[in-house]
Amino acid sequence: MNAATADLTRARLIPARNGVAARLKAGETVTVVNTHGKQVVDTWAFNAGDTGEFMSMEHSRASMLRLIPRVGDTLTTNRRRPILTFVADTTPGIHDTLIAACDIHRYRQLGAAGHHDNCTQNLAHALEAVGLSAAVTPAPLNLFMNVPVTDNGELDFKSPVSEAGQYVALRAEMDLVIVFSACPQDMVPVNDMRPTDAHFLIA
Repeated sequence: MNAATADLTRARLIPARNGVAARLKAGETVTVVNTHGKQVVDTWAFNAGDTGEFMSMEHSRASMLRLIPRVGDTLTTNRRRPILTFVADTTPGIHDTLIAACDIHRYRQLGAAGHHDNCTQNLAHALEAVGLSAAVTPAPLNLFMNVPVTDNGELDFKSPVSEAGQYVALRAEMDLVIVFSACPQDMVPVNDMRPTDAHFLIA
């Protein structure tokens, strides 16, 4: 990888609108690539031996004392233990720790009729594919998501500022299962209204 883009020759696919899970050993690094740009990747991490312990955005914010993690920051679990550390970020550094994973209820509120792909189901299906389940859907780390917070505390949904090939690298601080969902949101502009594939590499 160079300073701005990732080599995808060894990468695994996160299909547009779908989720995928992988196992990481402590010390391994996963690189998440915004392959086409403007795509949000909802990200979860669970203790490999106990899915009741998971990466927690509220606990991480209390530890980091900021809304958006930066290189060198460590995300923590609901038991306040380190789980993932940001070790590289070639994007402008705009990510989100506030917004819940999309679900069927969210799309119904937005006016969708019938089924709509969603990150909550993507998480459940990805965990099931590796023989696991989770009792709850934790708030995800929304990589590449652009949710500006105004001075008076209001939120907005904007198109990501990340470009094609830019990436984030995260180091595992424990043996864990990581889950990615290439967010299918196409009713507000968080994916620039065009959900696409993303990729990841483990080293």
